[in-house]
Amino acid sequence: MYRYDIHDQTLVDERVAQFRDQMERYRAGRLGEEEFRPLRLQNGLYIQRHAPMLRIAIPYGMLAGHQLRALAEITRRYDRGYGHFTTRQNLQLNWPALEDVPDILADLAKVQMHAIQTSGNCIRNTTSDQFAGIANDEVEDPRAWCELIRQWSTLHPEFAYLPRKFKIAVSGAAQDRAAIQVHDIGLRFWYNAEGELRIKVLAGGGLGRTPMIADVVREDLPWQHLLTYLEACVRVYNQFGRRDNKFKARIKILVKALGIDEFRRRVDEEWAHLKDGPQTLNQAAVDAAKDHFPEPDRRPVAASATEDFDRLRADNRSFARFVTNNVTNHKVAGYKAVTLSKRREHAPGDVTADQMEAVADLADRYSFGEVRVTHEQNLVLSDVPVDEMQALWQELDALGMANPTVGTLNDIICCPGGDYCSLANAVSIPIAQALQERFEDLDFLYDLGPLDLNISGCMNACGHHHVGHIGILGVDKKGEEYYQISIGGNSTDDASLGKILGPSFFRQDVPDVVEKVLAVYVDQRHEDERFLDTYRRIGLKPFKEHVYAK
Repeated sequence: MYRYDIHDQTLVDERVAQFRDQMERYRAGRLGEEEFRPLRLQNGLYIQRHAPMLRIAIPYGMLAGHQLRALAEITRRYDRGYGHFTTRQNLQLNWPALEDVPDILADLAKVQMHAIQTSGNCIRNTTSDQFAGIANDEVEDPRAWCELIRQWSTLHPEFAYLPRKFKIAVSGAAQDRAAIQVHDIGLRFWYNAEGELRIKVLAGGGLGRTPMIADVVREDLPWQHLLTYLEACVRVYNQFGRRDNKFKARIKILVKALGIDEFRRRVDEEWAHLKDGPQTLNQAAVDAAKDHFPEPDRRPVAASATEDFDRLRADNRSFARFVTNNVTNHKVAGYKAVTLSKRREHAPGDVTADQMEAVADLADRYSFGEVRVTHEQNLVLSDVPVDEMQALWQELDALGMANPTVGTLNDIICCPGGDYCSLANAVSIPIAQALQERFEDLDFLYDLGPLDLNISGCMNACGHHHVGHIGILGVDKKGEEYYQISIGGNSTDDASLGKILGPSFFRQDVPDVVEKVLAVYVDQRHEDERFLDTYRRIGLKPFKEHVYAK
């Protein structure tokens, strides 16, 4: 994974010193609240319901074991002993003291981490496929390209004050696992018939108050022009995006208002000033970035080990369930990627300091010291030899992270909600916990098949409820918490936005409503039909009629 050079380290260290000075002036009353607000936001610091919240950047979701240990120590020293992994592959601290934030940033800098541009109206953390570099359906490893985007966008002087926040996602695989169609910019790498690397560029996607699926701006961008074309896209947004209304300030509103053809024309017009300029990439620059992501020194795994692995899977039902749901095929024979399941006693995405240290130890022993964070709020060990899989499974089971539920209804995506966030209309975590308790039978979960259930506490959609097969949104009705249910969303290649079922429900009714939705699916599905397939075939009406039947 990427390691800082002297320039990276100097930049981050200077940023820490700069923010320490800003914090001291703010606490002394020499900086007003409005002056301090943009400064703290671009260093990842929010003021939440009960305490400040600090969002720590995890570029494209990659962590080294020693970094995870540092995060564990930071949560013990400055917080309440746990952190929250988000749908943008970052980590949030929900209880830091305001005066401690400069010290936290200094401790992060020691392990080549920071909180720069994790909030504010700027280009945020670039996200990617959690299986980047190891997926067996990958056509191009996106990690080096993500790093190039990170370097280009960090403290970019032209884009420090955009109309609104800006999010980029990158995929290099045949199957989109980065949700590129619901980002401000989505990038898809592919090869044409001549063997030339091309980039499909999408713009105008996003969730929140006005959810939209992105449009294709350019189908076949040559890789050399990645940064110049991105710059042109963001320049057009920066110039023409609305600043008079924050609810209409995202690039998706601009693309919709102009139409994709006019937006593309304006981007091309701007690109004409940038194309073939100094930011044009050459092979040397790309190779230098790729050198930071070498193949690990994987030992050969004997064919007999794979045979033993398959035999154990056939003989041990518990192990078989774990492999089926939590283990992903690898591009290298004899290796697998392992997704660690959420612990049911924690809020989705929450991990304690002790668990972080335990996962870091497992990463060192089983996966070359590397941990991935997924946008589903899970953790991944990317390179596990099959002859060590049983031992890893047993250790994960002892930690409560081997529940064979990844990709099932029980693998819920959930924002912190009203328990923490000052923007939330309703709590999210208790809803997730109630649903996990109601639907904990593994046989039932497996019978349902793959099913994404996402929960957001407000219209900002941090829980991605719009693209859940079943989405739950907390709404406020005259000071009371209600929950709106939508169905039919999806964030993969055939992306779609869920449709609202009907009037919202009391908190205590949500598990019953979800159960009724599932009953329609079970009754109406064809053989081997997923929930999403059944919904798309029969439409919303049968679900609505059953849920609201008197």
